[in-house]
Amino acid sequence: MSFITDLFAASDNPNSLGAKLRNKRQQVFEALFFSHFKTSESIKILDVGGTDYFWKNSSLPKMPQVEITLLNLTKEKVEQPGLKSVVGDATCMPEFEDQSFDLVFSNSVIEHVYTWENQVKMANEIQRVGKTFFIQTPNKYFPIEAHYAIPFAQYMPKSIIFPILTKTRLSRLRKWDERDAQQYLDEILLLDEKGMRNLFPGASIYKEKMFGMVKSLSAHNLG
Repeated sequence: MSFITDLFAASDNPNSLGAKLRNKRQQVFEALFFSHFKTSESIKILDVGGTDYFWKNSSLPKMPQVEITLLNLTKEKVEQPGLKSVVGDATCMPEFEDQSFDLVFSNSVIEHVYTWENQVKMANEIQRVGKTFFIQTPNKYFPIEAHYAIPFAQYMPKSIIFPILTKTRLSRLRKWDERDAQQYLDEILLLDEKGMRNLFPGASIYKEKMFGMVKSLSAHNLG
């Protein structure tokens, strides 16, 4: 039973399916990173919505010439060298000058900013402060909704999803706290490939597949 529980847990559980897919995606990102950057030079990375645990399996924080800044609404606990945490808003980053980062990275965040207008603001700020970017989001049309792990939940009315989350264990084999469930229902706006191309014109789109279907989309300009 613990195997099943781990498999369907959130991606911060290293044994979860989400974590395994994230690690594979990270390998793709790092291959692009090392093909683009000269690692003999200083490289500044902004991770929008980033966490310390996301970078635990990465080689980048261990490189003395790489500095990774985590940007979140609240301060993140940082344990790894090469990482620092700052407080800020992904949709408005006046504290950073144009092109002040060599790379802006973000994993599963742009779908959490409530509205299309905020997604446009976030995408514009990413392209303003970063010389390059790698921005990932779950694919709206993948049959299993990424946050709840419930088939076709993205097409159901919120009034139906809320009791499913809070009264049953159909989502990740647990009952959600009512406040957490409502927060997710309020803030999530999933994107498809067309949306990502509109937000990041001219970007390449890496399509992460599962069962032959596109599970997530990553817009990047790393070549």
